[in-house]
Amino acid sequence: MVLWVLFAYACGCFNGAYYIGRFLYGEDIRVKGSGNAGARNAGRVMGRRAFVYTVIIDALKTIFPLLVVIYLGEASNLVIACVVVAILCGHIWPVQLHFHGGKGIVVYLAASLVLLPKGLLIVGGLIFLLYIITKKLTIPTLTSFFIMPILFMLKSSWMLAAAYFFMLFIIVRLHRSGGVE
Repeated sequence: MVLWVLFAYACGCFNGAYYIGRFLYGEDIRVKGSGNAGARNAGRVMGRRAFVYTVIIDALKTIFPLLVVIYLGEASNLVIACVVVAILCGHIWPVQLHFHGGKGIVVYLAASLVLLPKGLLIVGGLIFLLYIITKKLTIPTLTSFFIMPILFMLKSSWMLAAAYFFMLFIIVRLHRSGGVE
């Protein structure tokens, strides 16, 4: 299991916003805009194309290790829970970027796509509904994310529910503090 977690953390460390900024724009996203190395800041600073590329990279770096572990490794809920948390930690605290990464929204959503796609549809619908009501995105998104661990509990996937509550705790804390320091 340790090797799977290290593999997942290493995949999570591949930060889409940072590498898109570096290679396509010659900029370090961590010193631009909000200073966050995530898709939203990449979009604000470098435009829609950077946002889309960042989302794709961050989704793939989440989906790939999860599928590898599920199909080639031990697919127990404990291993999967540890792997998904490791990917998130790699994204937020990438070692090669001096532990200054993104806030984990895309990782959370991409992991949900793999592990509970119907739940992701519910979350997406709730985000859309709350956005229509509030005309804001962050609070509806974070609020809607609470659906995922509850859905895992309803499926009796207690390890995955715990992992999702833990990931949600980290993501909410990062959004409240405004950064990843």
